[in-house]
Amino acid sequence: MRVAVVTESFLPTVNGVTNSVKKVLDHLALRGHEAIVICPAADAPAEYAGFPVHEVPAVAVREFPVGLPSAAVERIIDGFAPDVLHAASPALLGGHAISAAKRRGIPSVAIFQTDIAGYTGRNGVGMMRELAWAMLRYVHNLADRTLAPSTASIRDLARNRIERVHRWGRGVDLHAYHPQHRAHPSTEALRAELSPNGEVVVGYVGRLAPEKQVERLAALRGLPGIRIAIVGDGPSEAIARAALDGMPVTWLGRRTGHELATAYAAFDVFVHTGTEETFGQTLQEAHASGLPVVAPLAGGPIDLITHGGDGYLFDPEQHAGGDSMREYVERLVGDAELRARMGEAGRRRVRGRSWDAICDELLGHYAAVLAPAPAPALVAGRQR
Repeated sequence: MRVAVVTESFLPTVNGVTNSVKKVLDHLALRGHEAIVICPAADAPAEYAGFPVHEVPAVAVREFPVGLPSAAVERIIDGFAPDVLHAASPALLGGHAISAAKRRGIPSVAIFQTDIAGYTGRNGVGMMRELAWAMLRYVHNLADRTLAPSTASIRDLARNRIERVHRWGRGVDLHAYHPQHRAHPSTEALRAELSPNGEVVVGYVGRLAPEKQVERLAALRGLPGIRIAIVGDGPSEAIARAALDGMPVTWLGRRTGHELATAYAAFDVFVHTGTEETFGQTLQEAHASGLPVVAPLAGGPIDLITHGGDGYLFDPEQHAGGDSMREYVERLVGDAELRARMGEAGRRRVRGRSWDAICDELLGHYAAVLAPAPAPALVAGRQR
């Protein structure tokens, strides 16, 4: 199979879209398929996983490269002649590529991953939110199939009249993230730093950005016997530091690879704070590491946590009768046996979600859009 992967983000930019695209390309190489990458110009590598990477014109928006529609996209598609086009979190670049593919009779799969409309709404730009949904509706309805990562995002897409939506989650590296890493010397060294007096380590991993709402961790102020560890950086770091000032917090900065896996292994409880996740990859990584997870009853986490089984879903709006993040964290901090039981349940939950398994599902979606439409049935010599 020949797959043209068009992505709104790629190396050297590192984020959820880039990481997912890398995993897809790794899997295509593993299974012996051919692929190319089309991405915004931003000093990307010339190739990845043995596949050529083509940069196309882009502009910088808040230091993030945004790919633009151009004739170069169509020339690259024509030169490669793909069997299927994969559009990762399509916007301007991906929408142009899907349209070009449709005109050429090339089936396409669009991956819904970034809640662009939600971000504009959160920033108080109501009209922009509607325009964002109109753009997403146009782009995704051009595609033969849209893949969304959670039931919450599927509902959002349905409410906004986006058609042909199917569920496709995300994989997790079950080897990189593993409870056994707690016994590694690098983990023990980090725990000695984070928990010098045997405190329970409550960890967060993710960008420090407005939609992540890391300031919610201020609700843990005064909770005895804890230390908070925050992995990540981003534009909201100063705001988060101010909100958590005076609390027992260790700021670990951005970590990747072995250092990130070590950080998870050094935690006792994982807390996610944002309510706008279309999925929640860090929750899966925490579960794979054997951690209980506390997250909002909103968005992607609803699919990833069994409340009371492998973690807790707190009421982000604090409705009457709704338990708070603080109450659930306090419950876990005070019960090591509960933490262990929930952590084991979390590990079991993700064991079937290796990237190989998830990407094989993706190949099934490619095959589905490649399959010819069934011929109309014949009744008494006439088409029905």
